[in-house]
Amino acid sequence: MTSLRRLAVLGCAAFGLGLLPPAAAVAEPAAASWDPARAVLRDGDGWGSAEGPVTGGSAADAAHDYTVTTREELAAALADDPGAPRIIRVRGTIDANTDPTGAPLACEDYATDGYRLDAYLAAYDPDTWGDADPSGPLEEARAASEARQRARVVLSVPSDTTIVGEGRDARLLGATLDVRRRENVIVRNLTFEDTFDCFPQWDPTDGELGAWNSEYDSLVLYGSRRVWVDHNTFTDGRRPDADQPSYFGRPFQQHDGQLDVVRGSDLVTASWNVFTEHDKTLLIGNGDGAGADDRGRLRVTLHHNLFHNVNSRTPRVRFGQVDVYNNHFRQDPGAAYSYYWGVGLESALVAEYNAVTLPEGITPAEVIRRWNPGTSMTEHGNRVDGRPVDLLAAYTAANPDAPIGAGAGWTPTLRSRVDHPLVVPALVGGWAGAGRLPTR
Repeated sequence: MTSLRRLAVLGCAAFGLGLLPPAAAVAEPAAASWDPARAVLRDGDGWGSAEGPVTGGSAADAAHDYTVTTREELAAALADDPGAPRIIRVRGTIDANTDPTGAPLACEDYATDGYRLDAYLAAYDPDTWGDADPSGPLEEARAASEARQRARVVLSVPSDTTIVGEGRDARLLGATLDVRRRENVIVRNLTFEDTFDCFPQWDPTDGELGAWNSEYDSLVLYGSRRVWVDHNTFTDGRRPDADQPSYFGRPFQQHDGQLDVVRGSDLVTASWNVFTEHDKTLLIGNGDGAGADDRGRLRVTLHHNLFHNVNSRTPRVRFGQVDVYNNHFRQDPGAAYSYYWGVGLESALVAEYNAVTLPEGITPAEVIRRWNPGTSMTEHGNRVDGRPVDLLAAYTAANPDAPIGAGAGWTPTLRSRVDHPLVVPALVGGWAGAGRLPTR
């Protein structure tokens, strides 16, 4: 028996689990007929399953089972026959920044009304413009140019839909899947790479020094319910933030989030995904003023995901009851880092049985960050570099003037499996991400 297997068996005895692959999502047909596009989120697997299985497009007939290889085919499959359950199988790489013939589109192709970055920089240089919001012809030209890119890269997903990558190399490049006021959606086995904004906006009032703000998340859930996000990889890929220039002394940020759950979205399970090489990763609740939409909603489960070299928001939570368990948070030396768990207004975060791997120079006290007084969370059973650490106590000792209360006020029950945090890195490393769906 290998040392890792021995560790799994001994360390997980109390949990009753060892180093096993993720269980199938449904009662399985014979192996020869197994089709991952027909999988559903089973009962008891996170908040997504709280009202029964998430079935997506599993009931689609042959006429609504599409295989797509281009942006135009994907858009057509999403828009075809509204109201019908559909399966959309993505084959190979689909680049959203292409014209109707499939020819690549560069940022210059979207620019309109005289927009040029050099002119924009000259117009709104804080040394001459000051700290007022940009306005006038060049800001209007930037917004018009951004709208032209939006029309190509943002793809609306209907209810009762499964979008699944075929094989190991299905990729959406530069695309946003927009699940807006929909229900019963499954997204699996896709690599989301480099969802970028050609036309970031300068905001001189964002923070002490101002900031560049961009549009487009790789996957956004806006006012949607009963969604399963499984075995995907989210990455900046070819366009890492570290390679981008700075203007006005601030990074020219062309990426927004990888996964956002906002504006009253509810009952979401995100499992066995990889989030890597990104800044603002996963936002649950996008404004303190959104309580009318968000209170009583934003119930999200994150389990068996890998968060690797991500700077922040894994997740950042407002209002929601969020269950974060059995994930691996891993930071390499030199990677940009701010925090992992962001505790915001009226949030109720439970973080249990996770593995955290930190390089020298980042302390356990830096795992958690608080934004609002009066917040609380449950933190239990987590390990840092293999050792038990009370992360909430570490935070409190380092931040005595900004305490976080102990106890989120609720107890998760929708957990299909709970693994010992000692084996989570091996489990997640072997099975999370696109191209690693169970074979049956």
